[in-house]
Amino acid sequence: MVELSSGLLALSSAIALASSAFAAAWAEKNIGVAAIGAMAEKEELFGKGLILTVIPETIVIFGLVVSILILTLKY
Repeated sequence: MVELSSGLLALSSAIALASSAFAAAWAEKNIGVAAIGAMAEKEELFGKGLILTVIPETIVIFGLVVSILILTLKY
């Protein structure tokens, strides 16, 4: 029974990290497209576009923290 619970914990940890990574990639793609469109019209928006493109990476950090918390669960 110990092997099954360890496997389920590892699987749930992987799902938490993978889903947050996919969500961040999707958000970053949409923000990047909008930022490039804005920069095509006004070049001075580069800084704002760069900052807004980096913000979704925090979602992956939250997913990593949740994944580590799941892995440290003990019965």
